[in-house]
Amino acid sequence: MASMQSWRKAYGAIKDTTTVSLANLNSDFKDLDVAIVKATNHVECPPKERHLRKVVAATSIARPRADVAYCIHALARRLAKTRNWIVALKTLVVIHRLLREGDPTFREELLNFTQRGRILQLSNFKDDSSPIAWDCSAWVRTYGLFLEERLECFRVLKYDVEAERLSKQGQGPEKGHSRTRELDSQDLLEQLPALQQLLYRLVGCRPEGAANNNYLVQYALALVLKESFKIYCAINDGIINLVDKFFEMPRHEALKALEIYRRAGQQAGNLSEFYENCRGLELARNFQFPTLREPPQTFLATMEEYVREAPRMVPVREPLELPERLLLTYKPEESEEIPEPPPVEEEKAPVEEPDSVPPVTEVVSPPPKTELLDTGDLLGLNDPSPAVSAIEESNALALAIVPTEGTSTTGNTTFQDKGFDPTGWELALVTAPSNTTSSASSSQLGGGFDKLILDSLYDDGAYRQRQQQQLYGISRSQR
Repeated sequence: MASMQSWRKAYGAIKDTTTVSLANLNSDFKDLDVAIVKATNHVECPPKERHLRKVVAATSIARPRADVAYCIHALARRLAKTRNWIVALKTLVVIHRLLREGDPTFREELLNFTQRGRILQLSNFKDDSSPIAWDCSAWVRTYGLFLEERLECFRVLKYDVEAERLSKQGQGPEKGHSRTRELDSQDLLEQLPALQQLLYRLVGCRPEGAANNNYLVQYALALVLKESFKIYCAINDGIINLVDKFFEMPRHEALKALEIYRRAGQQAGNLSEFYENCRGLELARNFQFPTLREPPQTFLATMEEYVREAPRMVPVREPLELPERLLLTYKPEESEEIPEPPPVEEEKAPVEEPDSVPPVTEVVSPPPKTELLDTGDLLGLNDPSPAVSAIEESNALALAIVPTEGTSTTGNTTFQDKGFDPTGWELALVTAPSNTTSSASSSQLGGGFDKLILDSLYDDGAYRQRQQQQLYGISRSQR
């Protein structure tokens, strides 16, 4: 067994030397590649600070974003190719140190890179070379989940909890508070679940088996413990703020707040057990663990009672302004029939009428007629004109059908209506007067036109045609 372990160490050292040599020959970022390989080699010890400083300098804000992206790509490639738990754990430690101590540009680029590919998802990682490697591989997977949740929490909160400085309300020995103390209800209900999920991943980083006494695992666990204090402080301040706003929330927000309050009580107990387990480790000699107190259960009963009686909707705020009110106006179509509301009968108090007074009948006067102003005959349509009346009479006579003497009317009687009246006004229109001379009837034409009218129309048309020909000839001569 010892010979197998010695062979594995020698093999790992040869691989590291080969990788460094290839980086010096083929890489455009040889200094960065060599620093990454040496910081994440197969030696079972924490990364050396001199190599970490080179990686941090390569991801500073003074360097181009392309260099930062290449550093992330190199770390992701190193993590994806290895099957050794030491190399994987040291790579995660380098990423964790860059998140804590590096510039915000590295955090932003890493967040963009994880959207394309989840480099911290190590659910399939396994090193079964030895029983110790098996237990340490399980802790590596848990550590990767914690770092991934840390990035997700940063995406929701838009700031890093660990890098936040606690603000103080005034001068004095009182401790500062985090941003969650001053959030409104909506942001509070959005950020507190993300912080609680991050604390859940943190408590899950409890080493078990042979990994509990491994020095490299304890080194990484110390970084996790340092972040637990500010995460718990942010959740605790958020719970205090949530309790202050709870009795003003509608029912749907109160249900979410109640679930957050319950989970906070459970996580306080889990975090206390996690601290008790870490106190016995060698790394915890310099740590001062806080005293955690669970939220009172009596207040939980009061919150549940409020949820049952809480309003289901938010109360109406200020009335809408005129433009917004017009947008919400409903205009029915013309085809729709709007039902009229039923008439409301007013209750009349009974009035005692004396017997001597006879009933009075009310006479309703008709509404006054609106008088229209007489503007007169502006177009002269009402003025009598003998010429116009003669033309109208001739048109009416032209459209009438006058039966001849030899035509028998027996066949037409079948087509006549039963209600035909031979003495009506229709017969009067088509009846020719007896005193009309033959010369007047011969001057009438079909359609009610007179020969004189037709001759005048023809003369007018010929005159206009001659004028057009003369104008056409003049224009051609001018050209």
